[in-house]
Amino acid sequence: MQYYTPGPVNRQQMNTNTRSNSSRERILACAEAVILQKGFSGTSIEDILEKASITKGGFFYHFDGKPGLAEALIYRYLEHDDELFGELLSQSADLSEDPLHRLLIFLKLLSEKLGSMKQTHPGCLVASFTYESQQFRENIRDLVREGMLRWRKMIMDQLQQVDRQYATASDISPETLADMFTAIIEGGIMLARNFDDNRLLVNQIMAYRGFIRVLYGAS
Repeated sequence: MQYYTPGPVNRQQMNTNTRSNSSRERILACAEAVILQKGFSGTSIEDILEKASITKGGFFYHFDGKPGLAEALIYRYLEHDDELFGELLSQSADLSEDPLHRLLIFLKLLSEKLGSMKQTHPGCLVASFTYESQQFRENIRDLVREGMLRWRKMIMDQLQQVDRQYATASDISPETLADMFTAIIEGGIMLARNFDDNRLLVNQIMAYRGFIRVLYGAS
């Protein structure tokens, strides 16, 4: 077996990579904020340069233009969602072995997480890109659909575990209930933004949680 022996640390290169990653993340964060306010088609590269305080050369060092930026943004958004949902599902699994209680705990934790935001929820990039789907290449549209399918599968997996242990008189399928979760989140974000009140989003999640409780007869 061969072992890798590291050479001397090139601290200059490490610092350059760190600055590059920091600059790229700043562009992505600023671009997302502007796009959620103005829409993708309404956002120019100049808007992003101004918000991120970066030169045009700095922007094109990281992205080939708005199409490349859009792809990076959606990947970043889905990764953040995966991290958030994964963390909350892990916490709920640690707190209960019962599948229904785990799902209810997950929804409660999600509502608390979103309710703790100091500012109004900025919006959902997947929803924003869906509204402007004609602006994007097919690979971006595929990524947006993939994101929604991942949310569906995440909740469906939980609901199917519940179905194996709990009976319900309803004929609502786990897939429909999972899509309802997406609709609740997206609709709640719209309410929160329009009325500048995150409690409206929290209330929608808790209403969905209450519906699940009633549906499966949770005590």
